[in-house]
Amino acid sequence: MNTAAQPQLELRGVTKRFGGVGAVDDVTFQVEKGEILGVIGPNGAGKTTLLNCISGVYRVDGGDIRWEGRSIAGLPPHRIARLGIGRTFQIVRPFGSMTVRENAAVGALFGSSAARRGLKEAFEVADQVLQLVGLKAKADHPVSALTIPDRKRLEVARAVATRPQLLLLDEVMAGLNNVEIDEALEMVRAVHATGVTVLLIEHVMRVIVGICRRAIVLDFGHVLAEGEPEVVLRDERVIKAYLGERYAKRLRGERGQDSAS
Repeated sequence: MNTAAQPQLELRGVTKRFGGVGAVDDVTFQVEKGEILGVIGPNGAGKTTLLNCISGVYRVDGGDIRWEGRSIAGLPPHRIARLGIGRTFQIVRPFGSMTVRENAAVGALFGSSAARRGLKEAFEVADQVLQLVGLKAKADHPVSALTIPDRKRLEVARAVATRPQLLLLDEVMAGLNNVEIDEALEMVRAVHATGVTVLLIEHVMRVIVGICRRAIVLDFGHVLAEGEPEVVLRDERVIKAYLGERYAKRLRGERGQDSAS
């Protein structure tokens, strides 16, 4: 079989229902190895549910999820993690009784190739990922001493410590100010530069435009639009369903300036 053009991750008609309501409804798309793919959409559009389906937290009710050509639909989260898919969660819940380094080491113990790792190697991996996300200087600090931005960095570090090939990021920049968002952007770029494919859910549009090659828009569980971020964000359907009239007015102003120049 020729796998040269095989996507790293492929969703085929994925559906997840809760009490008859389709939270994710017939979603189909691909993730190419090495890209940064953005997933956007209004609250309740099914974005986090989609990540839960990919990572095995939820079992899909229909369709298939394929990882490097192999179906992973129905596998439990720990099996999917060991195949090379890591993720963060919106609600950050580190182990409060542990240090920053110990929290990161937990990821190393439960990720891909974890069966071959001892505690010493897990701490070595923890130090590497803490350096990558900018928390090395706080490795021995208690988690309780971390700020909200640093807790988000630790959440990413724990996921990266699993040594994923694909990293799913669920709104890691939510609640951050502009300076903190810029710092988080650099962190994501640093992780991506190590060869990790990234799929991120985000509401900050400058993040999507700044680092994503493609963007997918979900609305009521359906794929509303897909393509280059600049094109997707100008789609009238996306503006109506998600971005709103204020964004549309700003966009019309930019178009007017372009026409005048």
